[in-house]
Amino acid sequence: MRKPVISLLLAALLLSPLFPAAAAEIRISAAASLTNVVKALVADYQQEHPASRPLPNFAASGALAKQIVAGAPADIYVAADPNWLDYLQQQGLLAADSRKTLAQNSLVLVGTTEVEIASLADLLKLQRLALGSPRSVPAGRYAEQALSAAGLYPQLLAGNRLIMAKDVRQALLYA
Repeated sequence: MRKPVISLLLAALLLSPLFPAAAAEIRISAAASLTNVVKALVADYQQEHPASRPLPNFAASGALAKQIVAGAPADIYVAADPNWLDYLQQQGLLAADSRKTLAQNSLVLVGTTEVEIASLADLLKLQRLALGSPRSVPAGRYAEQALSAAGLYPQLLAGNRLIMAKDVRQALLYA
């Protein structure tokens, strides 16, 4: 994640005409994978704008989108999956010209150094592998696609080696 790019874009969003200079709550619904960076950006923003009240809400992109459809207030929605932006747009809850790409995901492997991993095929050496559930977590879908392209996903799944997490934060905790 490139913090300067996200920082500039989030600052631009916060400073846009949508948010007057007067003290106001700014409700930010952001994907759980962005928790650390959004918290840091909010802290920086509040130092420069002490009258502002950014209120971050972190969860899976789909859960956040469903909250918004159900009436939860959100001034800024940062999703990890563009499909949820499409969904909100179809519901009439997202202006067509408001979409911006702030960051991109990268698949990473986190673990101990007990097993040397030099290629995807080496993942078969692991007893367990945690990833976000492909049914609900964009990064999980990306991992499933990469593992399937390498011919490994069916083997890992059949061997009960995959531990499905509700989001990337939980997958990191499992690791």
